[in-house]
Amino acid sequence: MNDTVKPMTTIGLTGGIGSGKSLAAKEFIRLGAQVIDSDALAHQVTSAGGVAMPAIEEAFGKEFLMEDGSLNREKMREYAFNHRPALTILESITHPLIKEASHAALEAALKKNPPYIIFMIPLLFESNNWEGRFDKIIVTDCSVETQVQRVVLRNKLPREQVEKIMAAQMSREERVKNADFVINNDGLLIDLNLQVMDIHQKIIAL
Repeated sequence: MNDTVKPMTTIGLTGGIGSGKSLAAKEFIRLGAQVIDSDALAHQVTSAGGVAMPAIEEAFGKEFLMEDGSLNREKMREYAFNHRPALTILESITHPLIKEASHAALEAALKKNPPYIIFMIPLLFESNNWEGRFDKIIVTDCSVETQVQRVVLRNKLPREQVEKIMAAQMSREERVKNADFVINNDGLLIDLNLQVMDIHQKIIAL
């Protein structure tokens, strides 16, 4: 009798801003996967009373805080994109705390005994904290123009700012080249969901 327990399969889900990561994650959840959202964890540690806020206030000052004590994300985003050392400082504060929160989220997810666990990480390839940790990597992809239009509509940002954010991210070609699975999200929601189903079945078969 073989009592060997197969290790939990872990998947990285990434993609450019506006490429449909959240939509894909929602469908994977419907199919039974557990999804750990690094953006949600980042919001958690930088919310009012969040564990990152004392260090952020000390490094940047109260002017980068909202009235409730949470991080003023819009102001910090604009400042960090124009002052790269500030981004390095912010990440040195938040990344270890997000990683710690992700370990706690993983423990909670494992207790639910899912078929596999997905870590949704927007800047997976750009961050040294995550790459190499996953059995497979999924990339959501769409045309640059589709990305721009979606983010302008969703985030109410000017086109120039969206293009600046995208320029700071890895190119589409590089992301796709590093992917094990690619979800094309230039079409309808049903097209995305069918691709998710196909990838789900392939992951189950690993």
